Amino acid sequence: MKKFITSFLFIVVGATLMAQSLKSPDNNIVLNFKLDGGGSPVYCLDYKGKAVVTESKMGFRLNPTISLSDNFEVVNSSFDTYNETWTPVWGQYKTIRDHHNQMLVCLRQKSTGRLLNIRFRLFNDGLGFRYEFPVQDNLRHFIIKEELTEFRLTGDDKAFWIPADYDTNEFPVTTSRLSEISGLIDHVRKEPLAAKAPAANLAVQTPLMLKTPEGLYVNIHEAALVNFPAMALNVDDRTFCLSAHLTPDKNGNKGYIQTGSVTPWRTIVVSDDARNILASNLILNLNDPCVIKDTSWIKPTKYIGVWWEYFIGAGSTWAYSDNQDVIIGKTDYTKLKPNGHHGANTAHVKEYIDFAAENGFDAVLVEGWNEGWEDNSAYVKDQIYSFTKAYPDFDVQELHRYAEAKGVKIIMHHETTSSVISYERQLNDAFQFMVDNGYNAVKTGYVGPIIPRSEYHDGQWMVNHYNYVAQTAAKYKIMIDSHEAVRPTGLCRTYPNWLAQESARGTEFESFNGNSPDHTTILPFTRLMGGPMDYTPGIFQGDLSVYGNNKAKLSTTLVKQLALYVTMYSPLQMAADLPENYKKFADAFQFIKDVAVDWDDSYILEAEPGDYVTIARKAKGKLEWYIGGITDENSRVATIDLSFLPKGKKYAATIYADGADAGWNTHPQSYTIKKVMVTSQTKLKQKLAPGGGVAISIK
Repeated sequence: MKKFITSFLFIVVGATLMAQSLKSPDNNIVLNFKLDGGGSPVYCLDYKGKAVVTESKMGFRLNPTISLSDNFEVVNSSFDTYNETWTPVWGQYKTIRDHHNQMLVCLRQKSTGRLLNIRFRLFNDGLGFRYEFPVQDNLRHFIIKEELTEFRLTGDDKAFWIPADYDTNEFPVTTSRLSEISGLIDHVRKEPLAAKAPAANLAVQTPLMLKTPEGLYVNIHEAALVNFPAMALNVDDRTFCLSAHLTPDKNGNKGYIQTGSVTPWRTIVVSDDARNILASNLILNLNDPCVIKDTSWIKPTKYIGVWWEYFIGAGSTWAYSDNQDVIIGKTDYTKLKPNGHHGANTAHVKEYIDFAAENGFDAVLVEGWNEGWEDNSAYVKDQIYSFTKAYPDFDVQELHRYAEAKGVKIIMHHETTSSVISYERQLNDAFQFMVDNGYNAVKTGYVGPIIPRSEYHDGQWMVNHYNYVAQTAAKYKIMIDSHEAVRPTGLCRTYPNWLAQESARGTEFESFNGNSPDHTTILPFTRLMGGPMDYTPGIFQGDLSVYGNNKAKLSTTLVKQLALYVTMYSPLQMAADLPENYKKFADAFQFIKDVAVDWDDSYILEAEPGDYVTIARKAKGKLEWYIGGITDENSRVATIDLSFLPKGKKYAATIYADGADAGWNTHPQSYTIKKVMVTSQTKLKQKLAPGGGVAISIK
């Protein structure tokens, strides 16, 4: 069903103090907009009669001294209602409803005649607004020095935050009051496992999750990040005002803009129930529809890979040789001495292909297959890797033949070490090489400082690069999984071949003791608000000392690793551990083999950021449901209401649960498996161990 109604349009020239109001379709959320006494645009937002954002200013400061934030008058305003149901290529829901009320306010600066439009869309779960720069005679090209958008909060909210950083989002999430951020942020920035770049003295990244003292849940992020720098938030810990902080280039400029363009949407998702935050599709709804006409080749994927062994001290290396003096395009690798530990060799990859085929996996990721890993310092050299030349012990054609015969795909790996210009020079050749050799998906990586050296990972130039890679990949029918990229903003709707991103601390940090037990109870409320994450769960051997010198221990139980396949949504899911560990725990591994990667529906059963998450999902096109429940460092009892099941039938449920003595730091591999009959009237009570979880399959 699609319905589009223009309610009314009115024109008021010279209005300064006129207030405009907009309500959500269910009338629970109210937006008020006005121009203050100085002609500055101001908005505020209420939810069920409670203030969410108090009067907050809007606008820009342009280079060199142009103000686009005051002395405005309202030229006209229009109001529309929009109601549509659309079908994603893949996702958490078979269909998604986009129902919102819209207000477009057109402003003219009285002193200069410059024009600025602000478009508001109000949904039942929150607000999106963006700036639009009409084509005009006296403003064509400009540089943004600052975006002046504010989010004035009502008090000292509880916040789940990571520091603003222009090059990485791989910080641990800190939970504190807003007033405490200034005392904690420098300590968090010194976190040794994240490579940092200059950032604002007191700013945090989005998505930012907040909980007010009155019990409202508020999430601030952005949608449809295109040709614009990513937004962080300056924090005033005295007034609790947040303000936009755009990622600059190293000249300090925030964006190079032409009129006729628009900004990303600034988003505020709000509810008095944390479950509604996780169920929100507001960010997806603010993105443009899919631009790929034929999407039949885009397939949600479950995969394994030659990957985890590089992190755990098992002896494998990405590099073929220990020679640090290689020169890409000139070094004859057949004359180099192999180091004897190269993981991406033909025989070893065949072992993974065999395991994938035997256990029903779609694909095998192989890292370290290509020339260049001996010297991967992108900030020193411009061209680090070849994306069309394999190491001597990696037989591309033989592996293509072998994998195809087994019904398995190989996932390409393009680590650029942020030598981005070199990657773009090779991009079309690299994608054609993939097509010629049977690859249909690639994991891209951007470790290290960006070349060219005046850019940051989250700046406008790199945002355009990530989007360009996704667009170019679509022409070759290739799916993308990007790591170390800017956090997602729902563009997977527009480019559904962009299956997943990393853009936060994933499982690899477990090999450094870098994640805490509450980490994955926070990520669904922060990082995952913008799109799926390639978190790479499924580690069964959590004590890494068994491999040698690595003393790290995972912060989860084995069962929690199973539950993450449901709670950490992604259409691209990896079983990240070594095959030998899955063979040791074959009965638990069955859940990973069974669990779906694409869904008809999702049900958020329980949720509290930083504490617990329990989610049920229905597999796409099947009468199968999967449930994952996780907790932080505290044990708890999950209440699992199965009323989402069709009524009048009985179903067999297999429950994978923490053992009685299990805990993330004591007996993490202790688990039980039992089968019970359930109906839509069943309510299960399940104890979760500290750092533990529960996983259930229902058929």
